[in-house]
Amino acid sequence: MSLRSKLLLALIPLAGALLLLGGQAVRVIAQQGELSQRILKDNYRSVLAAQRMKEAVERIDSAMAFRAAGRADKAAPQDAQNRTRFSSELSIQEHNITEAGEAEATRELRARWQSYLTEADRFVALAPEVQRTDYFATMEPAFLRVKTAADRILELNQDAMVRKSEQVRIAAEKQNAMMLAATLAAALSGVLASVWITGQLLRPLSVLTQAVRRVAEGDLAARADLRGSDEIAQLAGEFNTMAARIAEYRRSSLGELLQAQHASQAAIDSLPDPVVILGNEGAVLNVNHAAEALLQIGSGARADPLALATAPVRELLEKVRAHVISGKGAYEPKGFEEALRLEGNGGTRYLLPRAEPVYSEEAGIVGAAIVLQDVTRLWRFDELKNDLVATVAHEFRTPLTSLRMAIHLCVEGTVGPVTEKQSELLHGARQDCERLQDIVDDLLDLARIQAGRGEVVPQPCATRELIDKALAAQKESAHSAGVRLIDALVEPVPSVLADRERIGLVLGNMIVNALRHAPRGSSVELRAERQSKEVRFSVRDQGPGVPREYQQRIFEKFFRVPGTTGEGVGLGLYISREIVRAHGGEMGVETAEGGGARFWFTLPASA
Repeated sequence: MSLRSKLLLALIPLAGALLLLGGQAVRVIAQQGELSQRILKDNYRSVLAAQRMKEAVERIDSAMAFRAAGRADKAAPQDAQNRTRFSSELSIQEHNITEAGEAEATRELRARWQSYLTEADRFVALAPEVQRTDYFATMEPAFLRVKTAADRILELNQDAMVRKSEQVRIAAEKQNAMMLAATLAAALSGVLASVWITGQLLRPLSVLTQAVRRVAEGDLAARADLRGSDEIAQLAGEFNTMAARIAEYRRSSLGELLQAQHASQAAIDSLPDPVVILGNEGAVLNVNHAAEALLQIGSGARADPLALATAPVRELLEKVRAHVISGKGAYEPKGFEEALRLEGNGGTRYLLPRAEPVYSEEAGIVGAAIVLQDVTRLWRFDELKNDLVATVAHEFRTPLTSLRMAIHLCVEGTVGPVTEKQSELLHGARQDCERLQDIVDDLLDLARIQAGRGEVVPQPCATRELIDKALAAQKESAHSAGVRLIDALVEPVPSVLADRERIGLVLGNMIVNALRHAPRGSSVELRAERQSKEVRFSVRDQGPGVPREYQQRIFEKFFRVPGTTGEGVGLGLYISREIVRAHGGEMGVETAEGGGARFWFTLPASA
């Protein structure tokens, strides 16, 4: 079994734990959704029907009062229309009986309604002078009986909604306890299994390390006795061969001269990752077997070993070589986006470049040693992580929308009156839902960007318009935080090529971050000024600022400066920078004069 297969095997317990937790989470969310839908299906329609029946019978009673007052011309249309409406809602109620006692209450309402209709028809046929006295004697008591019966149905269903809501709360608490237990169990079992398997994988490395240490101390008889066919066993075999040759060459002056060259060549040839050593002028000084096989370097025309390599391989090697030769030091990749995609018989591979300078005896740089690390497995896991984030965000959106709607209906009193304490709790819940919605939106934006669907549509727009809209959108937030917003547009400033909605999101993120860290009573300045063929936007606050060691990392996904508090998951600046780069601009942060931080980005000026 290869080392790669063993490493994948070590990750299986953790992957199983993730799948277990994901399945449990999906089941819990589905159960909560079913309980909420049950309340709406069973009781909400009956509550609505009871309210509408009460409204209809009240209007019929008003029509009878008009007749008693001698205004029959206003009574007739209202009477007929609301009789039909009452009968329709009563029919709906008769087909939606779900609670104990609701059937008897509905039959009683039907009987009282029929009695009321009989009395109403009799009342209409009476002479006007008789209707005045008969209304209070017969019609009004009959109306009150119908209304009381409708109130009884309304009360039954409202009580049922309260009871079922409590059941949902209790079920949610039980599910939370189960999720916590499942999380702890899955995490513990996954970690223990992975630790055990990893320990088994690292044991051969320990044997090889001891052998290397003994050789380094001068014991050339030391050997790494490892069995198997994986990469570590192959490396141990090469090491043993190297140790034997070192012992042989040490006996002669020729061996001493060739010692370093052969040892280094054996080491790099045993590596599974391609290694290329380039001179200052771009000549290929040395390659290992992996480079010859994967990159097709050194296997063709010897006059130009790079002739058979593909154009992306040549461009990448030249870029890394130029970085090292220019004296900028070792080359370290910034992320997976710099990985080289290589198609081959074994499938698609992703190689991440790293490089170190090669020095001469006079300490001058004479070349660059480039290692193309195979990160295919890590790339796949990163794709899996991104897919998981996108899937979870999409799955959260539907239940979150239902939850927001339900809370909104309760806050507005649509499903019944709420107490002052209940209203306070519901407003807090609604704010938490909005905060969670912002996080879900950030995750979906992240998924779109990583999937290559974060398109922007730049159009000429006035810089003043962008500044004014951004300040107006955050005016209330600034007032609540006790911070002044300052407009520092430097005229004259040209229009810019920008997607109004996406750049509005960038400016909003920058201002919200500034308000979050600005002390009460301070100010936040939004500035825009021309720089050559670009317009530079900046937001300056008077907060604690960003430490220099974190000024580049804060634009990474899910990164937050240690020790900071607040909302969000660390995606706002990453998404903002990707939007700006999609416009052809750049984004950064610097320490402002007098303290605080200044976040800036550039956009191309419009012709």
